[in-house]
Amino acid sequence: MSVITAAYARTVRKESGGPGLLLAHGGGGGVESNFGVILDALAAEYSVVGVDYPGAGETPVAEGPLRLDELADQLVAAADAEGLETFAVLGYSLGGNVALRIAARYPERVTALVLTATFVRAGNRLKFVGDLWSGLAARGENELLARLMVPLALNPAVLEGLSAEEAEEVVRATAASVTAGTVGQVDLIKGADLRAEAAGVSVPALVIATTEDRLVPLELQKELAEAVPGARYAELPTGHLPFVERPAEWAALVTGFLSELRAG
Repeated sequence: MSVITAAYARTVRKESGGPGLLLAHGGGGGVESNFGVILDALAAEYSVVGVDYPGAGETPVAEGPLRLDELADQLVAAADAEGLETFAVLGYSLGGNVALRIAARYPERVTALVLTATFVRAGNRLKFVGDLWSGLAARGENELLARLMVPLALNPAVLEGLSAEEAEEVVRATAASVTAGTVGQVDLIKGADLRAEAAGVSVPALVIATTEDRLVPLELQKELAEAVPGARYAELPTGHLPFVERPAEWAALVTGFLSELRAG
């Protein structure tokens, strides 16, 4: 495999000097939006490196279609640039697919996987949702896109607990957060099938399922857990946004699992 030069904007937190931990963010998101609220907790124990996919953060929009291999290679290239020889990978949503591809392409370097709110294959439902998601984003219909995604991403109980004005504010904030790279990233979701990569995982893995998720239903998350040999399984009573609804619990599950592995 040829050496890949790091080209994506990256987030680095290495003050702890701990083992490497790579962050793979979700479609339409970024490192800061998906992991920012738990970065301090992760960086307290680990040397954390994440990259923003094309069209997110400071990474320019790609000129052509995105490839999962490219996202995986760029995240590993960032690890190389930061001197991390081995690393665990925390993948959220689409980032879980990136994490599985890294484990398949760099098996000698991956020490563990933590997969949150993600799936091993998209299937028909996610494809149809992805068609709407990327189609509305491509047309610049950000408000309509937000009205589609908010009830899919939020825990229904949380959404119904908001006042009408609060719910509208969530829609406005969601519409304003749509990134330039959303279309390309969501297109990767629509055809995803990582069953072969999942079956080949040979390192400890934890699947954290978001039980109130309407974007990636619990059944798809359980299918992922069953597809990864020996994977542990944990549940968070949250929608698709654990970093919004239950960040402390999410961080505790991640660091608890990885710390247990380090303790041997």
